[in-house]
Amino acid sequence: MTTTPHAQADTRLTARRIQSKSRRLREALIAYSFIAPWIIGFVIFTGGPIVASFALSFFKWKIITPPRYIALDNYIKMFSDDQWFLLSIGVTLKYLLLYVPLAQLLALLLAVLLNQKVRSLGFWRTIFYLPAVVSGVAGSVLWLWMYHNELGVINNVLQLIGFEGRKWLYDTDVVLGALVVKSLWNVGVPMVIYLAALQGMPQTLYEAAEIDGGGDWTNFRSITLPMLSPAIFFNVVIGIISGIQTFAEPYVMTRGGPENATLFLGLYLYQTAFSYLNMGYASAMAWIMFVVIFTLTFVQFKLANRWVYYDG
Repeated sequence: MTTTPHAQADTRLTARRIQSKSRRLREALIAYSFIAPWIIGFVIFTGGPIVASFALSFFKWKIITPPRYIALDNYIKMFSDDQWFLLSIGVTLKYLLLYVPLAQLLALLLAVLLNQKVRSLGFWRTIFYLPAVVSGVAGSVLWLWMYHNELGVINNVLQLIGFEGRKWLYDTDVVLGALVVKSLWNVGVPMVIYLAALQGMPQTLYEAAEIDGGGDWTNFRSITLPMLSPAIFFNVVIGIISGIQTFAEPYVMTRGGPENATLFLGLYLYQTAFSYLNMGYASAMAWIMFVVIFTLTFVQFKLANRWVYYDG
């Protein structure tokens, strides 16, 4: 029995489709085999713990005792019967109000200075960015010694110029500011982002402003800042998120003292989980931290349309 040309064409087309599907399936399997280690690691070390922490937030679990379901009691206790939680929220918010604006101003100032044509520019860029590659623990230990009452370089320099040294990490009036100054040491990352945005600005705008007689401050206010607004927005969002999650500095340098003046939310969460072994309550606290971060980020994105300018 002979087949018609149309039937032969249909057979060849079907065979090609089968081969194409087989090839796509093989390529997909190869691709998934390459990303499988990441997927497995994410499920075990990130996704799984996230789901587990949400479930545990509704339980009372002291690790050494079986978990007991208590519904929303952990969340109710946080806002009605836990003065240390409310205190940690207040400390974290005060830190954010100090750190985020100062960090953006300092990073922008350094970026503007490093965007000038000066000698050894690469050297200075490296120097200002170098603290950003130092781990949080190592940097905290370094500043812990710098703030030392007797041996610290800061007090020694103050004494040389005629000022009396302070007990920086033992004085409730200055300890939070001391941690803010330490955090400002790591403005290399936002500085680089601002520097990249400055170098990507179209020079035609400045040339047109110069023809119109615009001065340096007018150009900065009317051209530079609007063109920098996406970078400012990004750095502020990241700064707030990292500020809320601050942990290394108070843990290494003050352990929450003196008199709980540096009891950050992240540090109190850690103490609740690993010092008091109250994993259920700590899980609820972690989800409150997530809600705070998500809410602030969402509000910033909603407000961004009013002040962030995107070219084109």
